[in-house]
Order: sequence, then structure tokens, then C-alpha cells
Amino acid sequence: MKDDDASTTTNRWIATSALLGFLAVALGAFGAHGLRTLVEGAADASERTRWWETGAHYHLAHALACGLAAWVHDRRPSRAASAAVICFVIGVTVFAGTLYAMALGAPRWLGAITPLGGLSLMAGWISLGVAAVPGKR
Repeated sequence: MKDDDASTTTNRWIATSALLGFLAVALGAFGAHGLRTLVEGAADASERTRWWETGAHYHLAHALACGLAAWVHDRRPSRAASAAVICFVIGVTVFAGTLYAMALGAPRWLGAITPLGGLSLMAGWISLGVAAVPGKR
């Protein structure tokens, strides 16, 4: 990979991290201030609130993980670092996204998809670890 290509990719991953972080904070704030009025009176209101909180927690943590992977990519451009970011984005979208959706009243069967997002997050961490090993590309 050329240096310019690596720099462009790194910048994209940092922008992705920033966008995920922004969305995590915005959705976390909604969960703290607006969600309760939407779920108020629902028999499973406390469970739905916990789903939202779990989604927001993992969302924000993995927005930061994307930034870490971008930093690793900047130091040592590799497919593994790029794979880490991609896995984190997919993982956040699926894991947090299904929890957010269920908290807003989507069908509970989406909970069967949530673990696939978790697997993607774990794959992201493994990819990040591989990217950090000297000599691995």
C-alpha cells in the first residue's frame, strides 16, 4: 500500500470513529432523556431501558476501538487493522442496532441476531491484536 493510500485509509477510519462516537453520545443522551417517555407504561420498560444502555455502552466503547485501530493502521498499515475497523462498524451496527431497535419496540426475535454483532466485535479485537504483532500484515 502506498503511503498516500494508507494515510487516506487512516483518515477514513478516524472519521468513522468520530461519527460512531458522535452517534453513541447522541443516542446515549436520547436514552437518558427521551427513551423513558417512549417506554413508560410498557410492561418491559426497565428491560428496554437496559437494552438501550447496553447498546450505548458497547457503541461508545467500540467507537473508541475504531480510533485505536485507525491509530494502529497509521503506524503499521495492514489488512488486519482495516478488518478490525470493519468488524467494529458491523458489530456496532448489528449489536447496538438490534438492542436500540428492540428498546424502541421492534420484535424480540431481533435478539437472536444481536450475538452476531457481538461475534463481529470479538473478531474486531482479534484483528486488532493481529495488526499489532510485528511482521504481520
